[in-house]
Amino acid sequence: LLKINDITLLENTINLVIRLGIKKIKLNTYYLQEQIKDFVEKKKFKIEIEIISDGEKILDTGGGIFNMIKNSNEENFIIFNPDTIWSLNYSKVINEMEDFYFSKEMENILLVVEKKLSFDKNFRGDFSLTKNLLQKESINNYVYTGCQIINKKRFAHIKNKIFSIMEIWNNLISEKKLFGFESKNKFLHITNIEVYNNLLK
Repeated sequence: LLKINDITLLENTINLVIRLGIKKIKLNTYYLQEQIKDFVEKKKFKIEIEIISDGEKILDTGGGIFNMIKNSNEENFIIFNPDTIWSLNYSKVINEMEDFYFSKEMENILLVVEKKLSFDKNFRGDFSLTKNLLQKESINNYVYTGCQIINKKRFAHIKNKIFSIMEIWNNLISEKKLFGFESKNKFLHITNIEVYNNLLK
């Protein structure tokens, strides 16, 4: 599943998904949805891609994910936010995260990185990480990369159509069930146009 914000990063993300051996992609779109549809049709990627629109209103991260998975028969989904530059080098750590997720019968796991590995030094950190358990502390040294695996059951009690994924994460944190898997890759995130221009240098 892909939460699409920036069409210029889409191809990198799809290529990584193909490398991971995934057979089908669901693309959640709102901004630039017609351009994304045209791009996908012209590129003829060697993978099945279904494009799903938020509709008339943007559904936020949680609502956009739920909009993609609610009619699926699958139970577990890997989510990518393509405002991260996803190189093929991520395939090893994501495969390891997937194995860990299923071996421990988890419901959600986030790929995180120490903020010192972030190209954008303005990140304050999202979580602390201790033995694969994520928490929020006064000082948080780990940043969410934009990749997670989540089980459909975590959406069962959501009432609002528009909501942030943080709603689910906060519930998991309170249950001590929000897990993280550490990446050692340098984290390249397109936070804004200034960061994008600096990455091009």
